[in-house]
Amino acid sequence: MIVVFDARCLLCSRWVKFLLRFDRRGVLRFASIQGAAGQALLAAAGLRPDGLQTLLLVDGERSWQHTAAVLRVLHVLGWPWRAAWLGWLVPGPLRDAAYRLVARNRYALFGKSETCLLPPADHSKRFLD
Repeated sequence: MIVVFDARCLLCSRWVKFLLRFDRRGVLRFASIQGAAGQALLAAAGLRPDGLQTLLLVDGERSWQHTAAVLRVLHVLGWPWRAAWLGWLVPGPLRDAAYRLVARNRYALFGKSETCLLPPADHSKRFLD
């Protein structure tokens, strides 16, 4: 499974660091939207990196966006994070509306880095770019 994220977004970078910490099985791999691999995955999903307001999760030929991507990633982490599947009880349009609100304002709320997140040395093989 590949998580495609905005490496300049501080919220997104914290999310990736969280995933690296709790993905003990090393199932997740990462690609930034600023890199060639991330852009290719976005294009395959019909998305463009300009103004992107979603996290993309790719597993083979399938992909998920918004809260579906977040909930699936948390499921992969196992317990206690798997309990986030209760989020599926909230109707998708409501979950995704809240997600898009935060995504649209992520730079203002959490900040933006002028440089991309550099992978930690002990996890560098999990990053595609």
